Amino acid sequence: MVTRRVGILGGTFDPVHNAHLAIARAALARLGLERILWLPTGAPGYRQPPLAPAADRVAMLKLALADEPRFAIDERELRAGASGFTFDSISSLKREYPQSQFVLLMGSDQYEKRATWHRWDELEKLCAIAVASRPGSQAGHSAESLPIEPSPVSASDIRARVGRDEDISAMVPAPVLAYIRRKGLYR
Repeated sequence: MVTRRVGILGGTFDPVHNAHLAIARAALARLGLERILWLPTGAPGYRQPPLAPAADRVAMLKLALADEPRFAIDERELRAGASGFTFDSISSLKREYPQSQFVLLMGSDQYEKRATWHRWDELEKLCAIAVASRPGSQAGHSAESLPIEPSPVSASDIRARVGRDEDISAMVPAPVLAYIRRKGLYR
């Protein structure tokens, strides 16, 4: 049986931005991944819900990912009744694609909070973990390190800048910026 290495990059993507894309591109280049599944999350009860509706967040993802055939969107966490927990999503993916080895991609900020994640100990046994590390941060003994250039870009900063009518053109892909403007998101 051929094992495919597939990266999983989850988040609200509210909106998707250049730092998300940098992590995904670095993972493709450095981790021997065949593809990356982007998992936009719904509105789980354990965190603040996204500001943009799911349909808009998926539309922005499609625009941002259009030029990379190794990127795909998996909307399972947006389905009615989905838990939104990474453990549940990867368990489901493992059942559907038993020939794949999944690599959960995350930033060092999320990795440092891993103890608060639902069923983290089991998640670590279910898939490999790769941490996009920043200078001064450590991936940890059970995770692969994914060195990337530090980026000050964050979705919350983008939303705040849009609300103040500031330029975000260097923070998001041009088609995403056009979509945000056209739809009047984050105003």
